[in-house]
Amino acid sequence: QVQLVESGGGLVQTGGSLRLSCAASRTIFTINIIYWYRQAPGKQRELVATITNGGSINYADSVKGRFTISRDNAKNTVYLQMNSLKPEDTAVYYCKSPVTPWGQGTQVTVSS
Repeated sequence: QVQLVESGGGLVQTGGSLRLSCAASRTIFTINIIYWYRQAPGKQRELVATITNGGSINYADSVKGRFTISRDNAKNTVYLQMNSLKPEDTAVYYCKSPVTPWGQGTQVTVSS
């Protein structure tokens, strides 16, 4: 079973940037769609961005123009570049696909 492991989170000031990585335990070439979700304390999990194997990309309205999702099939990795971060972006970020279990996520904290 393929597993996805998130990394790259941390503490950053408002307006800063982070790049999250989602590394797969084996090839992601056959995984048609990969999602980035986030969950803030006391809130429901929110879909942030999706990318398909064909390159189709979608973003939540709250991150459009600030976040960029990309995938590198050769490195079995999906990225989430996050710019112009806001305190409301503070959450645990998860990557997920229809064929992988939920991972531990990576904490992103944006200070005001």
